Parts: sequence; C-alpha cells; structure tokens
Amino acid sequence: MSRTRLLYPLSAALAAALVLSACKKPEPTPPPAPPATSEPTPMTPPAAAATAAVTSLELGNAVGADNRVAAPATTFAPKDTIFASVATRTSDAMATVPGKLAAKWTFQDGQTVHEEARDLSLTGDGTTAFQISKPDGFPVGRYKVEISLDGSVVQSKEFEVK
Repeated sequence: MSRTRLLYPLSAALAAALVLSACKKPEPTPPPAPPATSEPTPMTPPAAAATAAVTSLELGNAVGADNRVAAPATTFAPKDTIFASVATRTSDAMATVPGKLAAKWTFQDGQTVHEEARDLSLTGDGTTAFQISKPDGFPVGRYKVEISLDGSVVQSKEFEVK
C-alpha cells in the first residue's frame, strides 16, 4: 500500500502541473520589425574642378627672373630675341591644374616660324615665357604669336620686325 499512497499524490501533482501549464497565457509574439527605411543621404555636390586661364600676353626682347617682359614692345630688330610672356591664373589658388600651354609664331604669309608646347602644372598666378630668335636675323615684316591652352587659342598678338 505504501506504493499506492505515493502514486496518488504524485499523480495529482503531475495533473495539477499539466492543468496549470495549460492555463498559462502564451506570451504575445513581438510584432515584426518594420522594414528598414533608408532615408537617402543628402548628396553633397562634387566640388567644381579648378580651371586655368591665360590672363595676359606681353611681348618684349627681355624677361626678368619672374618670366615677365621687362619692357613691352611690338616692334623688334631682325636679330632680337623675342619673348612672349604668358600670365596664367587658376580658379582656385591652392589647386594644381594640369595644362598644355603652347606658342605658335607665324610670318605674315601664314608660314609657321616656330611652335612650342609645354605640359605644365599650373597653380595660382604664374608666368611662362616662350622665345624665338634667329642668329642671321628675321626677315622684315609682320608676325603673329598665338597662345593656346589645352589646344584652344586663348590670346594672340601681332608684332613687326623692321
């Protein structure tokens, strides 16, 4: 009988546990997370790339250490060395802008006397000098120099050899 005495209370405890667990309210499942809304990040417009420009062209028969013409002139002697001083400026003084600066010297009949191009890294204000000379002397007549920046003529100046 001792076995049955023990069996009844254990059976009753087990039945009570089952009844109690069946009465427990299930915990509500959490609502699904809302879909991630990705707010578009405000786009910062790209900074405009710095540009370079030719600001002036002076001719003369001498330049200083700064490549500027000492005394501007438009008339030269046949044996003079003729300098073209080309001033440039970048839109952002701190930026370095690659550019190709060229000088094309022509005689009055359109014949090219000399042509030269330089690949430069332009920064802020700068000056570049081009020159032509002819030891036996230039023919008397009218000439022209055209300055190009990246393939486009941006300045020109006529001069005379007498």
